[in-house]
Amino acid sequence: MKIRSRFLTLMVASFCVLTLKILYASCRIERCEKIPGTTPYAGNYKDRPERFLYCIWHDILLMAIFCGKPEHMSALVSRHQDGSYLADLLKMVGLVPIRGSSSRGGSQAVKKCLEAAAAYHISITPDGPRGPRHELKPGIVFLASQSGRGIVPVTSRARRYWRIQGRWTDMLIPKPFTKVVIATDDPIFVPPHLSSQQLEPYVKQVEQSMHDLEDRIDRMVHPENWSDTPNASAPLSRAA
Repeated sequence: MKIRSRFLTLMVASFCVLTLKILYASCRIERCEKIPGTTPYAGNYKDRPERFLYCIWHDILLMAIFCGKPEHMSALVSRHQDGSYLADLLKMVGLVPIRGSSSRGGSQAVKKCLEAAAAYHISITPDGPRGPRHELKPGIVFLASQSGRGIVPVTSRARRYWRIQGRWTDMLIPKPFTKVVIATDDPIFVPPHLSSQQLEPYVKQVEQSMHDLEDRIDRMVHPENWSDTPNASAPLSRAA
């Protein structure tokens, strides 16, 4: 069901924001990073003032928004009707929505993102809005090449959660009072002004980094699911 009334849309967004704030306030949230200053939350990058492009899978989007207070953050949001609900929600938590996608308003969205990159971090869900799930589209790598901003992989896991199934992906929502971990990996920098053919190796690099980070967080939150030797990659440290 699509809500076309602007008033009702705002009411629904307000209710969702209040409900999610109460839910996440009950959770035990742990923020981790490999390099200090790379998590996108308020007061966490005083010694690292540059802006980043945050790469976030669509299914953990709400965790990224409500696991802290994002600061100086904009987000690319689909121009579809579902994106209108999300845009209203983002405004209510202090984020600046940029409307557009690969299929609708793409070139205009890229222009707006390049303008926003001068002052804001930018969050992008590179497997949305139509999937496939956890498959990286090249847009974020193109934007990194054009803007000079590093791409920071972000993922999150909850000890106990609800999984809301969508048409091509799902949405993970933690249950009350559970443990939630959100983490960032090393920023990935892309050479400037690459052609579309030259983007592919970096698309694969960012996607692999996302999958590796997911594995490390899974080991932290669900160690009972991993019977092999712990991952030997660099450990994550708690953010301030």
